[in-house]
Amino acid sequence: MSQDKIDVKDVTPKTFNPKTHKGADDRFNPSNRIYVRESKGTYQKLRRYGGWFLLVLFAAIPWIPFGERQAVLLDIGQQQFNFFGTTLYPQDLTLLALLFMIAAFGLFFITTFLGRVWCGYLCPQTVWTFMYIWFEEKLEGSANKRRKQDSGKLTVNLAMRKGIKHFAWLVIALLTGFTFVGYFVPIRELIVEFFTLGVAFWPAFWVIFFMLCTYGNAGWMRSIMCLHMCPYARFQSAMFDKDTFIVGYNTQRGETRGPRSRKADHKQMGLGDCIDCNLCVQVCPTGIDIRDGLQYECINCGACIDACDHTMDRMGYQKGLISYTTEHRLAGDETKIMRPKLLGYGAILLVMIGLFFTQVASVDPAGLSVLRDRNQLFRVNNSGEIENTYTLKIINKTQQVQTYQLDVEGLSDVSWYGRQTIQVAPGEVLSLPMSLGVDPDTLSSPVSTIQFILSDSGNFTVQVESRFIKKL
Repeated sequence: MSQDKIDVKDVTPKTFNPKTHKGADDRFNPSNRIYVRESKGTYQKLRRYGGWFLLVLFAAIPWIPFGERQAVLLDIGQQQFNFFGTTLYPQDLTLLALLFMIAAFGLFFITTFLGRVWCGYLCPQTVWTFMYIWFEEKLEGSANKRRKQDSGKLTVNLAMRKGIKHFAWLVIALLTGFTFVGYFVPIRELIVEFFTLGVAFWPAFWVIFFMLCTYGNAGWMRSIMCLHMCPYARFQSAMFDKDTFIVGYNTQRGETRGPRSRKADHKQMGLGDCIDCNLCVQVCPTGIDIRDGLQYECINCGACIDACDHTMDRMGYQKGLISYTTEHRLAGDETKIMRPKLLGYGAILLVMIGLFFTQVASVDPAGLSVLRDRNQLFRVNNSGEIENTYTLKIINKTQQVQTYQLDVEGLSDVSWYGRQTIQVAPGEVLSLPMSLGVDPDTLSSPVSTIQFILSDSGNFTVQVESRFIKKL
């Protein structure tokens, strides 16, 4: 057995560092509040525009009409999941399982390739948190000003601004609650009934619940969710390797760090490019120092990259002291993009996507189920025929009224007692009692296998097997 050991670098400060909120005894103390400084730059524009796009998409989808209902409505009460012209039922929920698997392997693929970019750019916790921080900056001032204000006395002016901030937070949280519940309950009816006090208990409960969750998570907990509650931060290390793109600090170029004037020759002073301005720490939403190396708290948002690039530009140094890089690249080695782990995740992802669309294409526009009458397996009717009774359940999965034709195969000279041409409304589950009668002399066995057939005016047909019983 190999005796090689993996080198472990202990980057835990021996004493509490108020700049990074990390220390031997206080590293996991949620009470250490982080005042996030505003950062501007290429990656923050990308994060901001991406966040606004997702917010608008999230808020707009429930309001999109489709016929007489909203286009996307996951109606749990009616057990119907409507996506524009497609309606799925519980028996189609294998599609949901495939969708979750696609999301999982998509996350694995992206994490192996680009690290925690989901956390930094697309995670709702991050998007809502940065939106709430924007209100803080506009109403209470910069991070340094907020820290100074909170350490002093609460003035009337500050209390008023804080009150407006919390009111704005609650409004956003309430809109979030309405929007989320609006995916499961018609949103137009929900809002009208909520404010006229006519809404049912459970829709109202979930609106308030998600409002409080949004307000608490984005307004108060923030990095606590990322550091202490999110499981993704814990299992991401299983997907990372030394070719994963992470936010990294170039130690060889940056050290030894230290302040200097803009005109000074820092090379002659024995200093690296890092001027130890701590801006990378001040803009970090989780309060870490990226110069300490790769840490699970880093969400790859790129805020420290933009802050550092701005400083390098002002000093006249080359940008990229902090950048999206890999451990191999930081060590001076070559980064391998196409590697077995990444290709494996990609291949499984493509297979799952193919299965999903194949399954979607094979979803029948109608469904048929057959229930035999178990109280009386057969009887002899007035015409001398052996009669069996059934209940047919027909589901119209389309968004239009459909006319279906019913028939049976497997019996000769069969009499159909009941309707054979039926009209079913969109999303309706029609229960149709009917009977089949057969001359006993034409039946060669006590139990015959038959096929009920449902067809429409087009090429669609569905067959369900059942039994016709002559005698026990």
